[in-house]
Amino acid sequence: MNDYDLIIIGGGAAGFAAATRAADLGLRAAMINDGLPLGGTCVNVGCVPSKHLLAVGDEYYYPQRPVFDALRDGHAPRFDFPAAIAEKRRLVDALRVSNYRDVLASFGGRVQLIEGHAQFVSAREVEVDGKRLRGEKFLIATGSRPAVPPLPGLDGVGFLTNRTAMDLETLPASMIVIGAGPIGLELGQMFLHFGTKVTVLEKIPQVLPRVEPEVAAELQRALEAEGMEIVCGCEIKRVWEDGGRRLVEADVMGEVRTFDAEHVLVATGVVPNSDGLRLEQAGVKVDRRGFIEVDAFLETSAPGVYAAGDVVGKMFLETVAAKEGATAAANALEGAKKTINYEHIPAAVFTNPQVATVGLTEEQEMERFHACACRTVEVARIPKAQAVKETRGLIKMVIHPEDSRILGVHIVAPMAADLIHEATLAVKFGLTVDDIIDTVHVFPTLSEGIKLAAQAFTRDISVMSCCIG
Repeated sequence: MNDYDLIIIGGGAAGFAAATRAADLGLRAAMINDGLPLGGTCVNVGCVPSKHLLAVGDEYYYPQRPVFDALRDGHAPRFDFPAAIAEKRRLVDALRVSNYRDVLASFGGRVQLIEGHAQFVSAREVEVDGKRLRGEKFLIATGSRPAVPPLPGLDGVGFLTNRTAMDLETLPASMIVIGAGPIGLELGQMFLHFGTKVTVLEKIPQVLPRVEPEVAAELQRALEAEGMEIVCGCEIKRVWEDGGRRLVEADVMGEVRTFDAEHVLVATGVVPNSDGLRLEQAGVKVDRRGFIEVDAFLETSAPGVYAAGDVVGKMFLETVAAKEGATAAANALEGAKKTINYEHIPAAVFTNPQVATVGLTEEQEMERFHACACRTVEVARIPKAQAVKETRGLIKMVIHPEDSRILGVHIVAPMAADLIHEATLAVKFGLTVDDIIDTVHVFPTLSEGIKLAAQAFTRDISVMSCCIG
């Protein structure tokens, strides 16, 4: 039996962050990887391939639709869908080596990679393909997989998920996307830009269920302006196939409608990869959905066994998984007692325009303080946006009703994922609107929109010169 200071189950972002910490401390660790190739969701089927293909779609779509008078005829590049998929695969293959296998090699043998499926024997032992490994501490970082809703007939139509959609060999002529969350909208717009007719069906009344309603409405307006059909508030009744076409019957606010397309893409969230680990043998508890329960220090109900990443169900982001993995490792190996404030973590949706958010929403502020101090500024008011004729979007700022500290910022705009970091620092370090106003920003930039939102609390920005300090 092999003994380790730390046994990591999972080879994604959380696992690598923990492995790095163990190696830095000079400890002996094992990483057991199963399912997706080394690197987990982000590099293989998530962030890397989707953002690459989204960029390809933008480069193809927008040059055909210029906003400037001098370029009104536009131009149409030749688009080769199989070449796009092949380039994506080369990128993923290269990063899987440089960012993961080479990193493991750099640890000088302190972290042993074991390919196989781990199952707990006890709170201190796991079995991998008949071989037992003993660990002083454990980190469960097995990630998640696409959720498949129990829709009548869905199993019989050969549906797509984000994992399979980005490996298609032929560009679909049409596609129905079930789910208007980040994955559904990103991949929906990606295929729309490639030339696919896209219809998005969402159960609740707005796209992006967890974001501010104004942000969701503005993004929906922008996507519909590009030709995406979005139907919210619909209850899917059944799915079937007829003559090679996929059909979806839905109740749309009392009206029964039938949608048909070449493919159906299911983007209804994720489920944790917690089954099959025999967690009960270790005394590790899960909630009713299967996510592993952890305390503030990411320790499970079994002392010495920690969990991080998607499998704990906090925020489904690569950055959060890495932060949790590093935090759990520090707590497990050093007794650090570190915690994470999830209100300080930004999130983004990489549609065009992008959506980015950090901190409290208006509804959350009302629940916490029974009052709200909020301002919303249209991107069209930002001088840089006017200059480059990119006026889609808005910025909403939420501040403390008593001391004007910035509690949340919510953006739909070009480059929102980059703009959110000033807001993130403001939320994390308790900056006030006066702190932002007093900070000189480069002119003209879209980031001035953050300052403009802060100024909206102190003056009427509709009659304000851009030269005001």
